[in-house]
Amino acid sequence: MTAPHLRIHAIDIAERPVVFTQPFRFGSMTMTAAPQAYVRVSAEVEGSATVGASAELMVPKWFDKDPAKSPEQTIAELRRSLVLARKAYLGGEDTAFGLHAARIGGQVAVCRREGIPRLAAAFGPAEIDKAVLDALFRACGVGAFEGLARNLGGLDARLTPDLDETAIEAFLAGRAPRSSVPVRHAVGLLDPLDGLPEALRATGSRYLKIKLGGDLAADRARLAAIGTLLEGRVLGASLDANEQYALAALRELADALDGDPSLRPIRERLIYVEQPLPREDTFDEAPGILLPLVVDEADDAYDAFPRARALGYAGVSSKSCKGLWKALLNAVRAQAPGLFMTAEDLTCQPGLALQQDTVLAAFIGVPHAERNGHRYVDGFTDSAEGDLFARGLPFLYRRGDDGRVRLSLENGEIAATVLGTTAGYGSVVHPDALPLF
Repeated sequence: MTAPHLRIHAIDIAERPVVFTQPFRFGSMTMTAAPQAYVRVSAEVEGSATVGASAELMVPKWFDKDPAKSPEQTIAELRRSLVLARKAYLGGEDTAFGLHAARIGGQVAVCRREGIPRLAAAFGPAEIDKAVLDALFRACGVGAFEGLARNLGGLDARLTPDLDETAIEAFLAGRAPRSSVPVRHAVGLLDPLDGLPEALRATGSRYLKIKLGGDLAADRARLAAIGTLLEGRVLGASLDANEQYALAALRELADALDGDPSLRPIRERLIYVEQPLPREDTFDEAPGILLPLVVDEADDAYDAFPRARALGYAGVSSKSCKGLWKALLNAVRAQAPGLFMTAEDLTCQPGLALQQDTVLAAFIGVPHAERNGHRYVDGFTDSAEGDLFARGLPFLYRRGDDGRVRLSLENGEIAATVLGTTAGYGSVVHPDALPLF
């Protein structure tokens, strides 16, 4: 079918501070607060006015880990990325994917001239693209699962010459979205380990995502300690190095996982190792180890996964802040034998960010997804916003005795059916009702 065209009339950008209740450390960065960006798109779809929205945390020192830049400077880059993307998209008319495809190259080029790297450059289009899809699906009266399956966004192969149109269409039409997404419980580098068993019992989570720090001896000791705390309910665990390992140390870690009896509880449950090498070193040579490896921070362009695959990497992450269109195209690639896709969470906050990222994961059909934002932030930071989502999704959010609305996991999973079948792109609450705007 022919995908409908949208004309973009207005794009509003706003942000709100989010304060963490406990520090979250990934790699060399310890985060205690970050602003959350909000985007609202006003558009016209075949004569009908429509509105869509998105949200995402602007995480410092992840999109750009240049040691010469402060955390505040890297957040400023994300703001700039949003402003530049807004300028590029305003007044545009095309399919939802066409709007993105015609602008992403120029966005990356402009950002490069300003010293903004590819991952940060893609942040602005990624947030606008989610809001555009939300507006499109609202105008068409369909949920994300139907809208993506029918390819109402007009996804094609113009950015991925290794794929053809029939493979993309077959992938989208053949999806059987998950009704719920099992959660991988994140274990940050500063998280106290003695509370892990109780946390898993309380949430029902059966999977872990364990952060590594890059110090081989410290990581081995920590993994051994975590292994003693695992119970039968833990089915799998991923390891995330956040670019902290050199290749030689990574090979030592692989040997230790295979040969150290104290690491056997982790090795028996190991699903994959995520982004072990610095992004700039990822494509230098094949790692030459048997552990399944995933590219995440190095996934900064449409050709990154094929390049990594040629070096022996088996997986690539889906993460809304890197772009939903790239995630879908990588998911098509991951249908090849021996390849897979994962779903990761750059501290997605409850509400729009968590819902839209979960819809994407459920549609792709990943077996589980990291969800950690709700653990480091105590519910909705805006009570009016929390009220709206609690009324719209009472099975997903619950009000505590203190009156604060928080995410509620059911048997360690996030229910996805309503998110994927309500008109829009996983938003449920109408953008005009959000108090931020």
